[in-house]
Amino acid sequence: MRHHIWTYSNESAKTDAPPRDNDAGGPADNDAGGPAGDLAPTLVTFTGVEKRYPDGTQALAPVDLAVRDGEFVSIVGASGCGKSTLLRLASGLTTATAGTVVPSTGRISYVFQDPTLLPWRSVRRNVETLAELTGAPRAEYRPRAAEVIDLVGLGGFERHRPRSLSGGMRMRVSLARSLVLSPDLFLLDEPFGALDEISRERLGDELLRLFELRRFGAALFVTHSVTEAVYLSTRVLVMSPRPGRMVAEFAIPFGFPRPAELRFREDFTRLTAAVSRRLRDGDGQAA
Repeated sequence: MRHHIWTYSNESAKTDAPPRDNDAGGPADNDAGGPAGDLAPTLVTFTGVEKRYPDGTQALAPVDLAVRDGEFVSIVGASGCGKSTLLRLASGLTTATAGTVVPSTGRISYVFQDPTLLPWRSVRRNVETLAELTGAPRAEYRPRAAEVIDLVGLGGFERHRPRSLSGGMRMRVSLARSLVLSPDLFLLDEPFGALDEISRERLGDELLRLFELRRFGAALFVTHSVTEAVYLSTRVLVMSPRPGRMVAEFAIPFGFPRPAELRFREDFTRLTAAVSRRLRDGDGQAA
């Protein structure tokens, strides 16, 4: 299966020039200076993947997708189009009805929409939970947990319980918990969807900084915010309504590091408008 690849330029955004075709499975050409390279290993591959539930509902039409080390790939689309299903397939939490999913042979971490913290545990102990479950030696994971707590801006809150934290702080704990093991593939399912705009932008900045620091190999990120997708990503994929399929891909041209002020630049707003238009063309509605 093939879908449109939008190779962004200021001129194409002004004139609404049509996107060019390219193979759906491979990464788009991108001269933005991001971490990914042409020879970077593939961390997860979907080939002709379909998902149908026992009641007959088809969540995914055939999907082809490859995510390489060093990429930050965001998926936008209407509710119920199968975005979260793709993450569950990548993690092995569910299986495809047809087609093949070749998952990462390395570490995979998954951040859900709800932080799902253990209320009786402190911030530090919550962050250490996944590392404990792997059986890793405490001497190995405890310094790493302390490091990621600082990286996500929770230094000084190590002994606090979840009930005393704001929603944004609880999500920081969830991010830190998933990063202790330095995952190769980082799956994030609308992690900032329940937050206010300011908290959402701040956490987006933190996540981008962690990506720039290579605290994870690659990310597959689901969001309903086009602005968030463009700001964070090296590629943005647009899905059709159910049954979901890839209808467009946008290569993001902005290099790293990315300043928060990027969100207000004219070329950024033109690109977000282009993604939103493609979303409306395919869905009849915005994300």
